[in-house]
Amino acid sequence: MVFQVSHTTSYFYESGVTFCHNLATLKPKDLLGQTVLDYQIVISPTPSEISEKLDFFGNTVTRFSIQKYHTELKVATHSKILRDYSLQPNIDESIEGKSITLQQALIALKSYQEPILDIRQYVLESILIAGISPEIKAYADISFKPDRPIFEAAYELMQRIYTDFEFNSEFTNVATPIHDVMKEKKGVCQDFAQIAIACVRSVGLPARYISGYIETVPPPGKEKLIGADASHAWFSMYIPKFGWVDFDPTNNQIPKNQHIVVSWGRDYYDVPPLKGVIYSTGKNKMKVAVDIRPAV
Repeated sequence: MVFQVSHTTSYFYESGVTFCHNLATLKPKDLLGQTVLDYQIVISPTPSEISEKLDFFGNTVTRFSIQKYHTELKVATHSKILRDYSLQPNIDESIEGKSITLQQALIALKSYQEPILDIRQYVLESILIAGISPEIKAYADISFKPDRPIFEAAYELMQRIYTDFEFNSEFTNVATPIHDVMKEKKGVCQDFAQIAIACVRSVGLPARYISGYIETVPPPGKEKLIGADASHAWFSMYIPKFGWVDFDPTNNQIPKNQHIVVSWGRDYYDVPPLKGVIYSTGKNKMKVAVDIRPAV
């Protein structure tokens, strides 16, 4: 599939802004099964400084500064993506990957060889996933048993979050602690991904946060998937002897061609689409519009 993706973020400032410095993590990744055919970023007002670099996790980050008075900031990206899930390793075809148990995985993760050393950073606490509560650990333990295959356990965890949690965009924001989400069983895709990551890490396995998009237009006769009109999020778990496997608990499915990967990190804090500092007073409003559809 070839997709056209547009992502527009607009900020409206009540009192205007005299200076801003921002980081945008909006360029989709080039990886096996996903190729960026075209990408453009348009920023208004025109930045006085702009540069692009790879961050610690290999995500493309655009840095820009605007040093003149403005009452609105608009950041728009347009991407053309070739997505072919069939090129990625298939967990269903890996006997070792699909059968490795929690006990076996924990032993394998004690290795000091690459890439395990890099992988193990995703077991540690992070800014938004810290101080994992007994409630989260108990929730994880329902699925993760010592002699049970970890793929099977993670798949069940995904299904349980989909069933047990209510999608509610009014309940949380980017700063809502995961413990509140766990208690109330409400949130959005970002929250569900981070709850899943906390669960996976609580049993000693590596899990990372994936930021991206999901196809806007569903196949004929199918319902529109949640998260289609904004940036989407899901989680990925590392399975020794196989690699990373993605899970989307918001939509209860293994991400395939409908999912476009933009970035990954330890949690949302590492990969927000746009963040920065401004010199201003008064209130401001933000509007986000995302559209992803098959290229014509």
